[in-house]
Amino acid sequence: MAEVPVQAARPEVASAATGITVLRLASRSPRRRALLEQVGIRCTVCGADIDEALRTGEGAAEHVTRLAVAKAQRVAALWSGLPVLGADTCVALDDLILGKPADASDAGAMLRSLSGRSHRVFTGVALVNSGSVQTALSVSEVFFEQLSDAQIAAYWRTGEAQDKAGGYAIQGHGAVFVTRLVGSYSGVMGLPLYETGKLLKVIGIDVL
Repeated sequence: MAEVPVQAARPEVASAATGITVLRLASRSPRRRALLEQVGIRCTVCGADIDEALRTGEGAAEHVTRLAVAKAQRVAALWSGLPVLGADTCVALDDLILGKPADASDAGAMLRSLSGRSHRVFTGVALVNSGSVQTALSVSEVFFEQLSDAQIAAYWRTGEAQDKAGGYAIQGHGAVFVTRLVGSYSGVMGLPLYETGKLLKVIGIDVL
């Protein structure tokens, strides 16, 4: 049975250690949910359908932060009773933001552009609670080995690249391309746990 929106007053937020659902996650990403569960945070998934198009003149940090806030606010407007966490991730090569590849040719072009050099992964996080909005930003630098056309073609056949920003997943087969990472592994996956934990602590949800 589908969950029905409620209008009850927000209850006091519980500690993550209690095993009680303490958040709504404004994302359908199984990776973000798994990361929260990894640190004991139980959540209810509520996808947020928003326009994710890049605005003219918008940088990567501004883009992911704006979308994280928009996702969290959309879900908070529909459902009451729990704080809402939103997040958004993008891959940036210099000043170019790489989205999700449209097809094999597009994915190949993205991976060739990342080959043998570094790029940055930006993840914005937003927490909406009782009308207030708190945000955090994670920026990581990822270094790739030189990729061959055969590697790129084989990677496309795994199916991982098709719905991933930048055309790869660091938590999957794409990890074999990464020679070095400076920053947050969980942030590159889509939800930086350090920054998220700090936001949750402000509203009384202690991870540790």
